Amino acid sequence: MSDSLRERVQALGLTLPTPSQPAAKYINYVISANQLFVSGQIPLVEGQPAYVGRLGESLSDEEGTQAAELAALGLLGQLSHALGDDLSRLVHTVRLGVFIASSAEFTHQSAVANGASNLLVNALGDKGRHVRTAVGVASLPAGVAVEVDGIFELQP
Repeated sequence: MSDSLRERVQALGLTLPTPSQPAAKYINYVISANQLFVSGQIPLVEGQPAYVGRLGESLSDEEGTQAAELAALGLLGQLSHALGDDLSRLVHTVRLGVFIASSAEFTHQSAVANGASNLLVNALGDKGRHVRTAVGVASLPAGVAVEVDGIFELQP
């Protein structure tokens, strides 16, 4: 397997996006000791918010899963940038946080979050396996359905 994250994502038929820029006074990621913390990523298509709405109201479970995958693709874009596209620097994915804008009655957050989890494992192999939190929230930035953040362990 290639040590280029860009090549691995391309092998899945996807393209890593150019890392988005922060919308306020924060940064995309921080490396502290041997950990990389990546800020929340929303689903973007050509730099514009995608999958706007809430699960259980205007969006289906399938659309939510696609939104989670797209947000995770943005997370991988940030990871690639932070590592200089060199996956040999990655030990493993520690944690994935998936926030799902949903109605009070919606209970399939874990199924929606699988879109993000599956992409990480498909792109990173065993290095993509992680612990995860999937949380339903009332709203997210730009009205999108999903936001994903991550913590990764790096080589010392």
